[in-house]
Amino acid sequence: MKRGFLTLGFICILSLMTAQEAGLPNTLQTVINDMRLPHEARPRGVFHDWARGPRMGKGNDPGGFAAFHAWGHVYEAADGSGAQNVRVQIRNIRAYILSKTTGEWRLLQSSESVEGAHYREDYAGNVSKPAELRPEPSGGVSVTADKGYNFHFWTAGGRSSIDPEDVAGVFTTVQARLVLGDPAGPDERDLARYVLGMGGDYWLSLDAEWKEDWSTVGDAAIGRHKVVRPHWRSFNMTTLSADELRENPPPLGAD
Repeated sequence: MKRGFLTLGFICILSLMTAQEAGLPNTLQTVINDMRLPHEARPRGVFHDWARGPRMGKGNDPGGFAAFHAWGHVYEAADGSGAQNVRVQIRNIRAYILSKTTGEWRLLQSSESVEGAHYREDYAGNVSKPAELRPEPSGGVSVTADKGYNFHFWTAGGRSSIDPEDVAGVFTTVQARLVLGDPAGPDERDLARYVLGMGGDYWLSLDAEWKEDWSTVGDAAIGRHKVVRPHWRSFNMTTLSADELRENPPPLGAD
């Protein structure tokens, strides 16, 4: 019996590892944890409240804002990274809205790849510069963080319209892993310390411009920052509590 239990346990572990390598690691518990557990590592150069842990913003109250955009950002960890030949691959970014009217999740945004740029780590003045996005054969693009800058990304195709009176919940998700910068170079992924966190913004309108007083944009919430690993991981943000998520589980697959 003991040998049988050990064999079964090994099969379960192997199955979990296979699921991770296949890019299907997301679970309802992962989504819950991504809004209530501490960051695995803090992002470098940031002193905002979300640098200390996941937190709620506007939640399910857009306040009349009529557009939404899913986003995430990649940072070097505050304790530094010793890797040079490493990039972060990002794919399958999604945004869902839970409708008050229907009680069902609606896919609002979806793109295999992402758009984005390097922004100042503290986002001061919304200062940014172009990033080198490298398409990857297994989907999405890979990037690096830059000294003093993160990589801030979002769904391709711009913002999406929402009914601000019909938001009962928000869920955004993306997949990421470490890849080599130069496949022929040294494998330094075990030395890399990059973190990724997911979020999503309500915008006043589809074409509203960013203003320094933040009068045209506000985040719904910002999720847990987790370390990017060589295997695929899912990174999530939601505005629902654990009990609400169990009652209304969001779509967890890539489609």
